[in-house]
Amino acid sequence: MDLEGTDGRERGEDDTAFEKQSALFALAVSDIVLINMWCHDIGREQAANKPLLKTVFQVMMRLFSPRKTTLMFVIRDKTRTPLENLEPVLREDIQKIWDSVPKPEAHKETPLSEFFNVEVVALSSYEEKEEQFKEQVASLRQRFFHSIAPGGLAGDRRGVVPASGFSFSAQEIWKVIKENKDLDLPAHKVMVATVRCEEIANEKYGSFVANEKWCQMKEAVESGPVSGFGKKLSAILNISLSEYDAEAIYFDEGVRSAKRKQLEEKLLQLVQPAHQSMLGHIRSGTLEKFKEAFDKALNAGEGFSLAAQTCTQFYMAQFDEWRADAVIEQANWDTSKVRDKLHRDIDAHIASVHAAKLSELTSSFEAKLNAALSGPVEALLDGANSETWSAIKKLLLRETESAVAGFCNAICGFDMDEQSKDKLIASLENYGRGVVEAKAREESGRVLIRMKDRFSMLFSHDSDSMPRIWTGKEDIRAITKTARSASLKLLSVMAAIRLDDDVDNIETTLSSALMDAKNNAAIKDRSIIPFDPLASNSWEKISSSRTLITPVQCKSLWRQFKTETEYTVTQAISAQEAHKRNNNWLPPPWAIAALVVLGFNEFMTLLRNPLYLGVIFVGFLLIKALWVQLDISGEFRNGALPGLLSLSSKFVPTIMNLLKKLAEEGQKPATADPQRNATKSFQNGSSSFSDSSSSASSSVTSPKQGTEYSNTLKDD
Repeated sequence: MDLEGTDGRERGEDDTAFEKQSALFALAVSDIVLINMWCHDIGREQAANKPLLKTVFQVMMRLFSPRKTTLMFVIRDKTRTPLENLEPVLREDIQKIWDSVPKPEAHKETPLSEFFNVEVVALSSYEEKEEQFKEQVASLRQRFFHSIAPGGLAGDRRGVVPASGFSFSAQEIWKVIKENKDLDLPAHKVMVATVRCEEIANEKYGSFVANEKWCQMKEAVESGPVSGFGKKLSAILNISLSEYDAEAIYFDEGVRSAKRKQLEEKLLQLVQPAHQSMLGHIRSGTLEKFKEAFDKALNAGEGFSLAAQTCTQFYMAQFDEWRADAVIEQANWDTSKVRDKLHRDIDAHIASVHAAKLSELTSSFEAKLNAALSGPVEALLDGANSETWSAIKKLLLRETESAVAGFCNAICGFDMDEQSKDKLIASLENYGRGVVEAKAREESGRVLIRMKDRFSMLFSHDSDSMPRIWTGKEDIRAITKTARSASLKLLSVMAAIRLDDDVDNIETTLSSALMDAKNNAAIKDRSIIPFDPLASNSWEKISSSRTLITPVQCKSLWRQFKTETEYTVTQAISAQEAHKRNNNWLPPPWAIAALVVLGFNEFMTLLRNPLYLGVIFVGFLLIKALWVQLDISGEFRNGALPGLLSLSSKFVPTIMNLLKKLAEEGQKPATADPQRNATKSFQNGSSSFSDSSSSASSSVTSPKQGTEYSNTLKDD
């Protein structure tokens, strides 16, 4: 296979890669490679093809498995220098090339002889020694006749390929060689253009980085938007690229364009964060302005949906204008993602405000509904009767309809679908019902207090709501039964929630179980096993969700209620008996008869001696004065022992006061009718004693008050 010589003028300076590829191809497919070399080029660098051999050796070891190839260097136009002197120099150069080639780890220490068998032959000049040249060629040809024999030129023949597969093998080898970039080295002018254009590009990049306008703009855009950002930055970029074009105009066009594109990409990569910051400021500023305008429109009373649509369209158009002002001419960046992000943020804010406004409206109407229901429901349950739940239902229906009407008017500007609107209305209606149920449950927890209050009101007050005075004429049993019946009525009303039209028998059940005398007698009689309708945790026809007080709890509450109100009834009975005792001062009839029979002689004595009547009359006046002064009847209302103790402490001061009054009356001038004056004096004393009874009675309750009593006597 005859290959084109290296460094041919036909290919020029731009195609040095092919000679490397062809040389490697020859080494890969051939057993023997003849390398023609002029005798005077031995020892030179380029002329002796040393760089070519170095590259070929390096790539061959990396791409192909090792096999021994014969390298036959044919020295042309041999001079007078003996071959024995030329061959060592050539072999030494080949060995140096091999030693300098980077090798894979597996062949770090592999000698040259493992890969190549180096042969050196010399041929005389054809023009000067034609006959000798032909003889030497004929001798060399003879060596090829038996080249594949053991010890021949063909080497070890380890990589032999059959003739039928040679075409495919050669194609694969050439494909591998073509794909290897180590052999694709550029031409000289391309390399010069590459180096110089890259230097110019780096210089312009550095000057752009240090540009004062760019630095100021970069610093300014970090804190806020910059007016005319896109035009200003595009102008700075144009200056840098124009300067590059002016300095690199005389270099290879392909290299110049490639480096310019790289410079432009680096500059755009440098300014992209600033551009993103600018877009971020525009987006955030637009979003804030939208929020302000949207809130202002809502506060002005504009409909929610209309305000949202108008503000969104206006500020999205504003964003597009501001975004166009930030566009860089040299960049083809897609800013639609920023616009989409702004649109999503606006939609999210609208949804947030929508939810907040609806929540605010809902909370407002729920608060109004709560205020409209809580107090009246509590009042109705406090005065529970047969019509309580009917009144509560009417109240709930009226207030709920009013709240729903106002709520529908408030949300008409939200442009909601019917399903969402119905859902909110149903939620408001359920809230109203929940308020009533919650209030009912709250009041059911205080049912015992309510029952005792009602019992106390009915038992301790008459039909005119005046406090009842137990005089002995009242029927305490009937009053107690009436008061307990009213309390039981309250318990039956509070036992369950009755907002539906269902009919129940809770009141009848409670009345028969707790107020029926026959049933109570049967319960007391242990020989009879009665049926207890309250021995259950649920009411008939009442679901557990509507139950406030279970039958078992009602029974327990009634037992506790009776226990706690029993004392009030007992006190009333005691007060009635005490009143009877206080109002009956006459002795028993037998005692009166005994006094008449046994005191007949004394009575006759008084009639025979009228002086005794005067003494008795004076004694009566004195005793009457003491009775009034000491308030004996009032002292004994609290019991005998407290009355005696109080009277014992007041008796001596009262006697002293009476004696003083008598002494004062005796010192006055006597009148013509001493008997009349004495009588009048006693009457005045009695009157005086009556007038000062309260002060006298209160002035002996303590030592300190006793001192006040003494001062009063001195003043008198």
